[in-house]
Parts: sequence; structure tokens; C-alpha cells
Amino acid sequence: MATRKLFGTDGVRGRANVEPMTAETVMKIGIAAGKHFTRGDRRHTVVIGKDTRLSGYMLEPALAAGFVSVGMDVILVGPIPTPGIAMLTRAMRCDLGVMISASHNPFYDNGIKLFGPDGYKLSDAIEEQIETSLGNGLEHARVASEQLGRAKRLEDAGGRYIEYAKNTFPRGLRLDGLKIVVDCANGAAYKVAPTVFWELGAEVVSVGVQPDGFNINQSCGSLHPEKLCEMVTQHRAHIGLALDGDADRVLFCDEHGRMVDGDQVLALIANYWKKTNQLDGGTVVATIMSNLGLERYLRAHGLNLSRTKVGDRYVVEEMRQKGFNLGGEQSGHIIMGQHATTGDGTIAALQVLAALVESGKPASETLRLFRPVPQLLQNVKLSAGTNAEEVLELQIVQQAIAASEKRLSGRGRLVIRKSGTEPLIRIMAEGDDAQEVNAIVADLVATITKAA
Repeated sequence: MATRKLFGTDGVRGRANVEPMTAETVMKIGIAAGKHFTRGDRRHTVVIGKDTRLSGYMLEPALAAGFVSVGMDVILVGPIPTPGIAMLTRAMRCDLGVMISASHNPFYDNGIKLFGPDGYKLSDAIEEQIETSLGNGLEHARVASEQLGRAKRLEDAGGRYIEYAKNTFPRGLRLDGLKIVVDCANGAAYKVAPTVFWELGAEVVSVGVQPDGFNINQSCGSLHPEKLCEMVTQHRAHIGLALDGDADRVLFCDEHGRMVDGDQVLALIANYWKKTNQLDGGTVVATIMSNLGLERYLRAHGLNLSRTKVGDRYVVEEMRQKGFNLGGEQSGHIIMGQHATTGDGTIAALQVLAALVESGKPASETLRLFRPVPQLLQNVKLSAGTNAEEVLELQIVQQAIAASEKRLSGRGRLVIRKSGTEPLIRIMAEGDDAQEVNAIVADLVATITKAA
């Protein structure tokens, strides 16, 4: 089967109004994806959501036109978290779900994430089939004029998601007396997330809830948590949480304004679920980027860590194949199989808050269950047209990687990979000796930069 060129680690992504994120190409993706999920003579339906980027106004109608042209009815729901689209796809018995978002990227980027009728992201194989259809021409996909689909707006999508999220919170618990700072990154959750926590009893200080089409992820959200930390200490809040642009990931800071990453969240939820007999298979699924400290913590508590390639879709695949119900990424994607089919920052936050309420301890204790091993991640930016895989296969680069792995043998890990969404080579090293880790990464960055 052909290698995917259009689809990356998490759908299709790029600069808005530049290929492939143009109205023309996005409409073709709608045609190809719609045709793939059209079976039989019944009416077929697709639900489309988006975040708050300016380019959403261009891409949403382009996608809708593509789906309508192959006879699919379109439900437009406007700004809503990515996991909300996964939920609505299943709840409304749609044939396909689409989220228009570039997640944590700046406003000038945008992307498309596709969900099957089961609410899960599409497999590599299905994405390859859609790409093949694009390459073979789409004239045959159009339906007769009397078979065109229709488009309509669903006004209560946000309310549906709010109730769905609240229903994942343990019965009998409340957030009364808890002051929370919630940074919505001026993104898809700017309305729904603060409402969820407020309706469960919390005092909510909202940040990043004034989107203007340009300020999504700008100096706010999970990629820029400085404002969150400042607000937590300023308002003397018990905890702060930061979502990203499409709210499928979340990071936290404690009452002192100190950040906590997704690995600590996985440890906390795993420990909480083990005590309440909710953790299936005694295993947490994470990626190759998760800290060695998490693996050691889980092992010390009789639990296992299963690692996958980078990308929450691969974490979900491992969970589904092996029957596990908790997984995630250091970046804050947390997937809880009994609650959602993809990462959900709001629902993950509710699990953390439940553990916080039940423990009666401050966030600085509840959220710090292990000491992370020193870890350093640096990116080497590639010039246009440079092939990352070819650079990594060069003899001088291979020799440098082998020498670094030998230095860390038994005391740490080395992960080198190309980015699935940007022209970058990512270099990560971790080990008990911070100076050694820094030196190894610096040497590799210099070698790869020179070779590229």
C-alpha cells in the first residue's frame, strides 16, 4: 500500500490557504472521505466541528460542499472540542466526524481530523485509501443533482458535550470549595470547559476565553502556561489547568504555580483507578516520549507501562488491541477508554479533580507522585525540501546515534524521530545524569544540523 503523503501523525495539517489546506483541496478531501463512508441507498450524515481560527470560515464550507456533492447530509456544530466531535459522531449515529483544527499550532495553520462512525480516528489504512481516491480523480464520486445532501446547524452541540463531560465525574462528588483557574487557549473549549467545572460546584477563573480568530494558542494554553501559573498564585487558586486549541490535551499547575505534565497525570489517574478497581489490565499505555520516571513509578506499584509510537492515535490503537483503558502522552493527551475514544482535556481534568477532592491534599502533593528523570528534547529545523528520513540514514548521523546509545546504555534512553506535522527532527535523551543528557543532545543536534 502506498505511503501516506497528505495525512500525517494527526490528520491533514498545514498553513491555511496554502496547499494542502486550501478550499479546493479540502473540498476534494470531503468528496473522497464522503465517498469512502457512503454505503447503500440510505441517507448518510457527517458532523463537522471546528476551533476558533479565522481559516475555519473558509474550510468549513469547503468541506461541507464536498460532502454534499457525494450525497451526504452535513451537521455543522461550530466551535467545540475535538473529543466533542468524536462523541457526537457516535451519539448521533453519523457515518463520519470531522474536526477542523491544527490543535496547538498558531492561528495561521489549520488541519482536518477525521473520525469513523465508532468515534475513533481513522486508521493509517483508511487514510491511505482516501489519498488513493484523491490521486485517481473524483469525477465518479459525484451524485445526481436530485441526490445532493443538505447542510444544517446544530445549536445545542455545546450543551450536549457539557452534559456528557459532567456525567464522567464520580457520582456523589462535587467541586464545591475548590478554586480553579482554567486556560482555554482562546480555542474550541472557550465556552464549554469553564461551564463544566462551574456547574459541578467550582469557583472558576477563566483565561483565554476571548477568541478573535488570531489569538488561539497565543501566549496562552498548554503550550504557553506562564499566564496560568501567574493567575493561580495571584488568585490563590487550588489548582490550574491549561487546554490546547482543540481541547484534546491538558496540563496542570499546582497551588504554587508549578507546572505538571501528562506523565504525572497518568501516574495519578493510574493510582486512583487502581484503588477504585477501574484500571483494566494493570497497564498504562504511553509513547516512547514518556519519562523513564513514570515507568519506574508504575513498576514499583505493580503496574506496567506499554510504549507506542508518538501520536495519541497509536496509544488508542494499543489500548483497543490489548484491552487497556488508560493511556496518554507527556504533552497532556489523556485517553480514558470508558469515557472517550480520543484524548479529552476536560474529562481528564475531572478525573484529576476527583482524585484531588478525595485525597484532601493540596495539588502539589496529589500531582507529584514521582521524580522525573532528567530529560531534554530539542528540535532540528530542516530547510524546505530536505528529507528527514534520508538525513537520519546518513552514516555520520547513524554513527553519532549509536555512540550516544552506548553512553546511555542501562542508565537512560535516546529517541530520535522526524516530526509527523512539521519539518523537524526531534531529539530526546533522558538519564540519571543531567549533564550527560545535555551533552548527548548537544552533540546530536550539532551532527544532524551539519549533515542536513
